[in-house]
Amino acid sequence: MIRLCILVAYLAATMGTANAETYPNRTVTVVVPFAAGGAVDVVARLFSAKISDNIGQSMIVENRGGGGATIGIGSVATADPDGYKILYSPNTAAIIPALYRNLPFNPEKDLVPISQAITSTLVLVVHPKLKVNTLQELIALAKEQPSKLNFGSAGVADPLQLGVEMLKHETGIQVEAIPYKGQGPLFTALLAGELDMGIVSLQTALPSIESGSLRPLGITSGKRSKALPNVPTIAEAGVPGYLLESWHGFFAPARISPDIVARLHREIVRAANLPDLKERIESAGNEVIANSPQEFAAQFNADVEKFKKVARAAKLPYQD
Repeated sequence: MIRLCILVAYLAATMGTANAETYPNRTVTVVVPFAAGGAVDVVARLFSAKISDNIGQSMIVENRGGGGATIGIGSVATADPDGYKILYSPNTAAIIPALYRNLPFNPEKDLVPISQAITSTLVLVVHPKLKVNTLQELIALAKEQPSKLNFGSAGVADPLQLGVEMLKHETGIQVEAIPYKGQGPLFTALLAGELDMGIVSLQTALPSIESGSLRPLGITSGKRSKALPNVPTIAEAGVPGYLLESWHGFFAPARISPDIVARLHREIVRAANLPDLKERIESAGNEVIANSPQEFAAQFNADVEKFKKVARAAKLPYQD
């Protein structure tokens, strides 16, 4: 019996090595847990196209929105750990443990961080129909008309909604969330004037800001964006201590071969160093990172704990 167990273990190990050596030999699916058209989807497609060119196999993006991104994230967390289904997610993956009480998976245990692809800049914008030019004017208007203004939500664990919830907590304003199936539909509604305000990706919003279709009031992160140097951070604009930084990254199911993780990481870094991809991403106010699995795991774990504290401080209710 002992010899049989040793033989089984040896065969499993050698089969895993063989699989890693031939990986990938068919199409790799990259799950984006939002509807098509948003900034997360756009960057996932940029990376996937470049990686496909390099590995000689198709890498296709599958949009699996719904459930506040838990459906798409969960589909990878519970997938076979063979490297043929991986996740491209913003820091929603680190936010959901703070907001969902009964998830059928555990992001901290069921996902393996591969690489943080980018740091994403978020910006608070208003539609021009709202006659405000500064964050303080927006806060004053919202206090004059409690619960009359609205903003878009792609799910409670989406950084876009979390950012507004943090602003509500810090300033005492009341604005109402309008749900959408993803960041793309949310942004379309914002441009159409169906929404008064929102926190959105600068990558998505920059052309509309430059054309005057949207008015920027503040950057959510700790420093101004090179793409919008005259727009203050939200902390500078009158909400001291406000800070929300966003990222996108690649994950695989737990129990995946470390050799496959290493291969995927090499290809992500290779794509990230291509001048045309880097220029396109960074010209929109983002920063390409492509760090190591260990560095990304440390960032991910730290953010899980940080967002738990943020959610409790803002008194955000658990979702069942």
